[in-house]
Amino acid sequence: MTITQTTAALEGLTVEDKAGLTSGASFWRTKAVTGIPSVMLTDGPHGLRKQREGGDHLGIGDSVPATCFPPAVAIGSSWDVELAERLGAALGVESSIEDVAVILGPGVNIKRSPLCGRNFEYLSEDPIVSGVLGTGLVRGIQSQGVGASLKHFAANNQEHDRMRASSDVDPRPLREIYLRGFQRVVEDAQPYTVMCSYNRINGVFASEDPWLLTSVLRDEWGFEGLVVSDWGAVNDRIAALKAGLDLEMPGNGGQTDAKLVAAVASGDLDEQVLDASAQRIATLATRWAATPRVEGPLDVDAHHALAREAAARSIVLLKNDSVLPLAPDAKIAVIGAFAEKPRYQGAGSSMIHPTRLDDALTAIRAVVPDASYSAGFGLSADVDPAETARLREEAVAAASTADVAVVCAGLPARLESEGYDRDDIDLPAEQLAVIDAVVAANPRTVVVLSNGSVVALPFAERVPAIVEAWLLGQAGGGATADVLFGAVNPSGKLAETIPHRLEDTPAFLNFPGEEGHVRYGEGLFVGYRWYDARRMDVAFPFGHGLSYTTFAYGDASAEVDADGDVEVSLSVTNTGDRAGREVVQVYTSLPGSTVQRAPRELKAFASVELEAGESREVVLTVRRADLAYWHVPADRWVVEGGSYLVEVGASSRDLRSSVPVVVEGDVVRLPLTRESSLGEVFAHPVAGPMVQAAMAGMAQMMEGAASIMPEGVSMEKMMASFPIGRIGMMADGQISPEMIDGLIAAANAPQM
Repeated sequence: MTITQTTAALEGLTVEDKAGLTSGASFWRTKAVTGIPSVMLTDGPHGLRKQREGGDHLGIGDSVPATCFPPAVAIGSSWDVELAERLGAALGVESSIEDVAVILGPGVNIKRSPLCGRNFEYLSEDPIVSGVLGTGLVRGIQSQGVGASLKHFAANNQEHDRMRASSDVDPRPLREIYLRGFQRVVEDAQPYTVMCSYNRINGVFASEDPWLLTSVLRDEWGFEGLVVSDWGAVNDRIAALKAGLDLEMPGNGGQTDAKLVAAVASGDLDEQVLDASAQRIATLATRWAATPRVEGPLDVDAHHALAREAAARSIVLLKNDSVLPLAPDAKIAVIGAFAEKPRYQGAGSSMIHPTRLDDALTAIRAVVPDASYSAGFGLSADVDPAETARLREEAVAAASTADVAVVCAGLPARLESEGYDRDDIDLPAEQLAVIDAVVAANPRTVVVLSNGSVVALPFAERVPAIVEAWLLGQAGGGATADVLFGAVNPSGKLAETIPHRLEDTPAFLNFPGEEGHVRYGEGLFVGYRWYDARRMDVAFPFGHGLSYTTFAYGDASAEVDADGDVEVSLSVTNTGDRAGREVVQVYTSLPGSTVQRAPRELKAFASVELEAGESREVVLTVRRADLAYWHVPADRWVVEGGSYLVEVGASSRDLRSSVPVVVEGDVVRLPLTRESSLGEVFAHPVAGPMVQAAMAGMAQMMEGAASIMPEGVSMEKMMASFPIGRIGMMADGQISPEMIDGLIAAANAPQM
């Protein structure tokens, strides 16, 4: 059905019908009305969580088997948009087979604090990584005719009090950090739906914020799809519809539909506003009805293989002092309960019922059949000291007779989940004790981590090899073995900084807030921006990740193309003896900027696969739009002109080459007022020369002012912040209020 046909179908509907379209018929389905079918939306984002027929009404019961791909915490570390797009396409295939019109994902919220209980569903602490990979996932999903739902819009960066808390964010960080990833996905991929978050933003619920849902999302970014609420996020249905929220989920038996009907009847709600939302929902439903379904059954083996490939590509080799890769003839002791009972996904609404499940122990024994195993520690919250001591002794005994000990440690599921935040970033004490004891017994120890967000690594200096394996989905066990034995050369890079201590983190003093408000007091300085600005040591920096080969970077060059984008070129060479993949990262800075900035910011990246000895010219594009900052007085994006420093490297703190490039700035002409400073007036192209000439004629005043100024300091510098409206008091009657008003009028007059 075309949009014209959809509009015609709406013309025959009653107000009651149209109101009904804008809320769910049940927990997962929209309503069907004459000519417009019902469609199903269901959870993602790293697998299809479709509840079985007849399940509980809350939708938290058993779901149909589906491929559990690596969650976003892992995929973010792949830095590979092509891989993200293939995963998205696989999600679209499984959704289509199951007659699901919209899968709820991806999530592109920023990892503001490592304590956020839902960080495993988000990609990065950086908006460029989140936006680029989120775009790939959406494009992949929608290539199969299935809609994506970009979430959670916006500034949803904690689970504590998430239904009510206000994220209080200043304009620049809100735009540059927390909205930028969403903007990238909307403008580049046009998701069918955007899901609003539960929280308030600067005091206003996201579900009823016209600035967020209409002015920014639709008017500025050009979003064409529909806005759906997070499940239960609507506070005031009428206010939400007016703000731009189209679909309230889940259904509530028509209770709030009646409020819409009454509001239209009373004139409190313009029927055209209801029509616009109803049409968006009808367009989605009729488009899905006309979309050919992917023929089943699902190729379970092929999707499991893709999950294993993606998991291996997401593993980050943090440290390796000549221990990895493991030799297949080595005597290996596998230690840690996670080796046998994998932690492969987070808890909450995204829990997938996997089609199968690999574990690391079985995969390691497929290579080394006689590898020993000891649990080392328990996973229960109840710790029995005697049992803990016994398990640790068994682990030490196994490690002491092995060539290499592999300790599989991590966060038990109870410590991170949707619905609540973590209390700390520490591994359980009994696991740390096992690691210490095993390293003492066998210096050749590898620690493999399973966690949905970063953990402190107090053992990093003592352990020769650390593998950050995140939560890797159903094929993570096999992928872990692939990396440990070198069948896959690790290429993952950290999409979030690993600090030494929780106290070092940017949001430490402003998380999770109090009395319904959380102040984003760190401003622009989120993640690596904070650590770099404070020149603070970290355990492992943003962008870091090792390989079993080495890469050399040539000298970078940069030039501005016809569109104003910066094209960065350099040669990258695999200088080792095996094929590998390097993630080349481009950071920019503007020395002498007139606004506050981080020392450097990621602006582009590329995943480059190279054979041993191979060199390749790599070209990366820094979009002009990504160089812009949010100019608060002008209320728009502005590119500041100047000589930018472009740095290219293997991480935010492993920069291999740099080159300056001159970028022409945008013209910003703000209206002058009596409160405008002399500095602003001096810089104005019309008013500046007029004021300079006037002041040059006031020799006596200038001489008096000069007598109180330090030697070598100009009067302009001394008076730069003085409001022009008050200059008369300093001019001994030579400047009248009328003269000031005339100057302002001349400056603000339209320029021919």
